[in-house]
Amino acid sequence: MKGLLKYLSPFAPDQSGAVSVFYELGGIIVICDAGGCTGNICGFDEPRWFEKKSALFSAGLRDMDAILGRDDRLVDKLKDAADRLDAKFAVLIGTPVPAVIATDFRALKRMAEKKCGFPVLTVECTGTRLYDRGAEEAYLELFRSFAGKNVEKDKNAVGVIGVNPLDVSQTHADRVLREKLRKEGYSSVYCYGMGDTLTAVRKAGTVAKNIVVAPSGIRAAQYLEKEFGTPYEVRYPLLSAEFREKLHALYGKKVLIVHQQVAANEIRQEILVGKGSAAIDGAEINAVNEKNSLAPKECGECSDKKNNIICGSWFMQMPQLKEPLDVFFEWEDEFLSYVENGNFDAIVGDARFCRALREFQGEFVECPHFAVSGTISGI
Repeated sequence: MKGLLKYLSPFAPDQSGAVSVFYELGGIIVICDAGGCTGNICGFDEPRWFEKKSALFSAGLRDMDAILGRDDRLVDKLKDAADRLDAKFAVLIGTPVPAVIATDFRALKRMAEKKCGFPVLTVECTGTRLYDRGAEEAYLELFRSFAGKNVEKDKNAVGVIGVNPLDVSQTHADRVLREKLRKEGYSSVYCYGMGDTLTAVRKAGTVAKNIVVAPSGIRAAQYLEKEFGTPYEVRYPLLSAEFREKLHALYGKKVLIVHQQVAANEIRQEILVGKGSAAIDGAEINAVNEKNSLAPKECGECSDKKNNIICGSWFMQMPQLKEPLDVFFEWEDEFLSYVENGNFDAIVGDARFCRALREFQGEFVECPHFAVSGTISGI
């Protein structure tokens, strides 16, 4: 049955992705709901909730508030919170309720800014899309609002976009990235949304390069490239040495990798060449060839081996990062049927998929994806 989940849990929705981007930036986060969406985010979709504080509120919408569109009550609540907290901005994040009643977020933004006296951002989530769409819109809104203009470039600074627990399945990925990128010669590493504050976002125009570790960050990187001339590359420098060793053992086998697209591509390259993928720069991203592949021409044997490793995802797939045989899953039955008929020797993905793949007889290499299972990764 279309849309029926018999084995898998529902994946994190778009409002969770938006909250994840803003969580550590020191603003007031208001989820425009009656309380249920906020409870799901804090209880299931935001692992930092249990170790880091954030000014995260529910709008507490009641039936009549929603029906009559009492936006003034929401603005008054926000003003009260702003008076009690040392916040530099606020963000209003949509849910199914404002989507159904067609809340005018632009008007709400103007009202709130006039009342509170600081910037108010809005992300019009609907709760019907997955987390990566919400994160994508949140990154774009963040840089449009706060990236400083007329800045000088710092050749020793690098920015990282897409670092949120739902995409990278770690709560301290910024530490790993700082260590690796400093070894590459960068003295300043800004991980937007994890381990850095709004100050880093204001400096986004100064960096020499941006690194995108998830599809949710690509549009923001393209905006920064257009606005500041900042080049970007797409790669996932977060795989541990131990996990890489497991991947090397899969060389020559037919493998299905199920994760967010950038991580999956990195895993594929690790299986093929035994080391992290070469960086894909923004110029190549924008110049998609006729086959929608970024890879250069290869010998027949190399091409055959690459065709044996297929990346699949339930989430965003950028055409410019996709190989011809890569697949998108929309429904659980579609996923099960594809694996059943694929004759795969191994699958790399979240352990939660094993619940649906009880008949699979091949090797399963666990690679947690927090948006799928709520499991924090050690890879």
